[in-house]
Amino acid sequence: MATSTSPFAFHRGGYSGWLGFAGTLSMVLGVFNIIEGVIALFKTYFFVTPGGRLLVWNYTAWGVIWLAIGVLMFLVGLGVLAGQTWARWTGVVLAGLAMIGHFAFMVAFPIWSVIAIALCALVMYGLIAPPKGATGVPG
Repeated sequence: MATSTSPFAFHRGGYSGWLGFAGTLSMVLGVFNIIEGVIALFKTYFFVTPGGRLLVWNYTAWGVIWLAIGVLMFLVGLGVLAGQTWARWTGVVLAGLAMIGHFAFMVAFPIWSVIAIALCALVMYGLIAPPKGATGVPG
């Protein structure tokens, strides 16, 4: 009887490289979002836009929102790597919120926003694609 050697063949409860990737990328994006939040709080002139303001709210609110999303994304990434099911669904929601936030952020930094949106989409795929019970760390 032949066994499947396809990288896409998953067994329920096994290791998934996508979860490891998504957990790690979520942590990296979380750190980037924390940095953006701190910059928005303390160096508002850094995010210069044509109209002088962001699409929504002010820089202080924007900074607090990015700090919160960044810390939560980092913690979710740790949860994903630890094999927590709640972290997968929370990560999908947070990546979706970050995508919307980066869309609003596009006026200030269009190239980074497009890159961040694409990375958030990869995080969402990496969290949704593996089967239930899979873990992001082998062993």
